[in-house]
Amino acid sequence: MNDTSVVDEVELRGLLDGLLRGPLRQMTPLEQAIFRIRFELYVPDVLRPLVKLYGERPDFAAHLENLLGIVARAYASRPEELRLLDLRRVSEPDWFQQPNMVGYVCYVDRFAGDLAGVKDKIPYLKELGVTYLHLMPLLEPRPGPNDGGYAVMDYREVNPAYGTMNDLRELATALRREGISLCVDLVCNHTAKEHEWACKAVAGDPVYQDYYYFFPDRTLPDQYELTLPEVFPDFAPGNFTYYDTCQRWVWTTFNEYQWDLNYTNPAVLAEMLDIMLFLAHQGVEILRLDAVAFMWKRLKTDCQNQPEAHAILQAFRALTRIAAPGLLFKAEAIVSPDRLLPYLGLGAATNKECEIAYHNSFMVLLWSSLAERRVVLMTHALQNMPDTPVGCAWLTYIRCHDDIGWAVRDEDAAAIGLSGFLHRAFLSDFYSGRFAGTFARGVTFQHNPKTGDRRISGTLASLAGLEAAAEKQDWRETDLAVRRILLLHAMILAFNGIPMIYMGDELGLLNDKRYLDDPNLAEDNRWIHRPRMDWHQAEQRHDWQTLTARIFHATRDMIQASKRTLSLHAEARCYAVWTHNEQVFGLIRDSARGRLLALANFTERDQKVPRHRLHDMGFDGELVDRLEGQTLDSWSDLQLEPYQALWLEKVLEA
Repeated sequence: MNDTSVVDEVELRGLLDGLLRGPLRQMTPLEQAIFRIRFELYVPDVLRPLVKLYGERPDFAAHLENLLGIVARAYASRPEELRLLDLRRVSEPDWFQQPNMVGYVCYVDRFAGDLAGVKDKIPYLKELGVTYLHLMPLLEPRPGPNDGGYAVMDYREVNPAYGTMNDLRELATALRREGISLCVDLVCNHTAKEHEWACKAVAGDPVYQDYYYFFPDRTLPDQYELTLPEVFPDFAPGNFTYYDTCQRWVWTTFNEYQWDLNYTNPAVLAEMLDIMLFLAHQGVEILRLDAVAFMWKRLKTDCQNQPEAHAILQAFRALTRIAAPGLLFKAEAIVSPDRLLPYLGLGAATNKECEIAYHNSFMVLLWSSLAERRVVLMTHALQNMPDTPVGCAWLTYIRCHDDIGWAVRDEDAAAIGLSGFLHRAFLSDFYSGRFAGTFARGVTFQHNPKTGDRRISGTLASLAGLEAAAEKQDWRETDLAVRRILLLHAMILAFNGIPMIYMGDELGLLNDKRYLDDPNLAEDNRWIHRPRMDWHQAEQRHDWQTLTARIFHATRDMIQASKRTLSLHAEARCYAVWTHNEQVFGLIRDSARGRLLALANFTERDQKVPRHRLHDMGFDGELVDRLEGQTLDSWSDLQLEPYQALWLEKVLEA
């Protein structure tokens, strides 16, 4: 264990001995020895961020002792089956990087009604090939509007409409025994104003008032507002709300009913740590840490991506590793590429922050390439992203529950002769259906007239052209739309990380406007791409005369192909390459496990890649397409059909 200027070696030994005599006293000598090893391994990683956050506080040692006590009690109460899972995960640290990891995202009620219903649908998930299930917010939310479940009223209870915490525990067990890891959301940045802590704060309890940001007047809020963006300018302008009940202004980044937590108070970090370990004990294997970019506030900044926010995540990671090393962290940080990589850990924190994070940029670049019918921006932008740390993985996706914000950097656009502002405007017009000749049927979400920002809502199938084709009853357009859907799935499967399929995309579900009938949802058009699962349509997946069957089986076949392809392990280097054709994207996966070239035609016309370019990249002689299992030769130019993808590997001589 390393010395620090705040807590010395002797004090740390004393803390460990106190834990062994206290919360761990009933454990066997072997279990105590395992805890001691983890303590000694991870305490330096605990201290480094905590000293940065709270090292100048006179009560630092007391807060450290409290945090380690939470960890020790969680270790002592860890269920036996989950202790075994911890051992397996530690013995196989790359488990989440392997090509067999395929994710599925859904809302409990919209997928299967309740948690028991989700359990009944495990065979469907297995049929598709899913090994990772992300259930959207399921902890008990406030009644009425709750930002899709992200306004949590009780972190230790499940939404009563979905079931109970016991139901969640049973589901997690059933999934684990079928080889599927459960991921749930943990909202780190804020609670509902009805949360117990907030209610006590409103009642005047100074201890809980320090859990939030309370201001007696607008002096400080006005200073912060000078540099703060608005997340929801249409229906939640500003970042502060006044409450007569406590005669205070409260920091409310997202909605007036979501109160930002004050992590300058170490008691807040301790509360959230305890909740993390509680959820881990229910069998949750992955925590999607929501809104982590907002967790630290600093005047004269946008209060996002501050160094202290990363320190908080590093502390969470190190502390949970001692008690439950099988728990994985997923960072929900929808930020620019240069700010994204730190959430996987850099420098001293490499592989010591979050293990996985959303690759928002890749998602945006895929849609941009489809609209533009050119891959120049995508190729340039990806080539200028740094490599991923070896022990981490991206989460790759086409769509998620959220809107699409056009995170195209001005620098990347300018480098290829585009205006970033105008290109983002073009994408908004194209995918909202305003652009002449567009195939997309999306809707504008949160138009901000100050910045010109116009985000987009819509399902994959509707944005890819299937809805427009159905309107026209045009079979050629229908075929092209299906090809786009499958192309995008091939891309997220080939890229570096865990591919995530949003519920219904495997069936081609279209925009659903029935959300307008619910007054709690009607003002938020993101519900247009959060449809209820159409199980009648799902039953058609085995009827080969339907588009549903074509999309489902092609997607499932690609998933199976990815699981057989060792070169898709997330430790492989992943880099974009120029193909000498601006309509065809190229991506190489390179490691000791193999070398793969993914090619993708982003147009509705046949395209070719010159044979000399294939040879330059080392793909000469006989090639095999891992997607279709077909053998190709590289002695002539390579032909790609409209929206076709190929995963090419060189056939090695025996």
